[in-house]
Amino acid sequence: MINEKMEQLGKVRSVIRELFEYGNKRKAEIGADKVFDFSLGNPSVPAPACVNETIKALTEEMSSLQLHGYTSAQGDASVRKAIADYLNKEHGESFTADSIYMTVGAAASLTISLNAIVCAGDEVIAFAPFFPEYRVFSEGAGAKFVPLAPTEDLQIDGDSFAKAINENTKAVIVNSPNNPSGVVLTEESIKILCDVLKTKSEEYGHPIYLITDEPYRELVYDGVKVPFVTKYYDNCLVCYSFSKSLSIPGERIGYIAVCPRMDRERDVYAAVCGAGRALGYVCAPSMFQHVAARCLGQTADVSVYKKNRDLLYSALSSYGYKCIKPDGAFYLFLKTPEDDAKIFSEKAKKKELLLVPSDSFGCPGYVRISYCVDTEQIEKALPAFKELAEEYGL
Repeated sequence: MINEKMEQLGKVRSVIRELFEYGNKRKAEIGADKVFDFSLGNPSVPAPACVNETIKALTEEMSSLQLHGYTSAQGDASVRKAIADYLNKEHGESFTADSIYMTVGAAASLTISLNAIVCAGDEVIAFAPFFPEYRVFSEGAGAKFVPLAPTEDLQIDGDSFAKAINENTKAVIVNSPNNPSGVVLTEESIKILCDVLKTKSEEYGHPIYLITDEPYRELVYDGVKVPFVTKYYDNCLVCYSFSKSLSIPGERIGYIAVCPRMDRERDVYAAVCGAGRALGYVCAPSMFQHVAARCLGQTADVSVYKKNRDLLYSALSSYGYKCIKPDGAFYLFLKTPEDDAKIFSEKAKKKELLLVPSDSFGCPGYVRISYCVDTEQIEKALPAFKELAEEYGL
């Protein structure tokens, strides 16, 4: 007998990955230039120069053991201090090296955080639209996953949020800039969110933790600001990944920052370390810990994503599609001309447009378009989008 739930997860991949694999198959059949793959959030902009320069410098400065050997389970102390110092400078915080736990990307940050705090019978809330793996991560930690229906502007409605919380609520996950919509939660929304959490934590006599998923923090446009949530709420775990900001998703490097003012902060950090141990997420990739520490504050060329956003949003809007204009990240959320997003996605596939239907994001009736692709691909894909719009009479 094996774990049937794990077997099912292995046999049925996420809709995003399934579409990505379909795209690879079609590219092999008809040529990559004829397939317009907008499925995966795989950064197309090269890593900033500091990444390769740092890799070269590290190979010259550090011994093989220092560069490729084990670090401390929670990460190299100097790296964790560098990250803490950076966060303190940027956000007026008081993190220390022992507030930081280095992880194998954002997925590890989230799964470790959830496993550190969730007990049997607990519930985890997420606001739709949300990254589908939140459900997998929450349920894998033993929690009941509770999705909240989206508001029209994809911000926080305090009343409906408060009604969703009960004595079993242990954590809330927020993702801003958001995958799949690109929406950034406003400071007003963050304040509403945190005020409700404070009230409900007091009402039920236990902390309700806020887990922030922040791989897109630096990818914002037009001067939009992303509030740093520990400034508004103490019982917060910040889950960060360098995958998008430095365009190094395959290197799998990120961190968890435990708010220094959290209730039983030392115990929570210990639980994070324990969850990392139990899950086997210890000693994140050594070389890229050091690369990340030396490239703090650097980003890939966000202007390319802005150019892609503006091109795609303007063209699709002119064809009659209704889209949510992204404040950040590199995703466009398009309302489908018919209620069933899966049917729309299948019709798009016939034109070699690979668009992710939104049902698994908890927000039916939309598709996600990942525009972290070469601008030329968008330009070549626009006639197919236009043809599809005309077929729907837009």
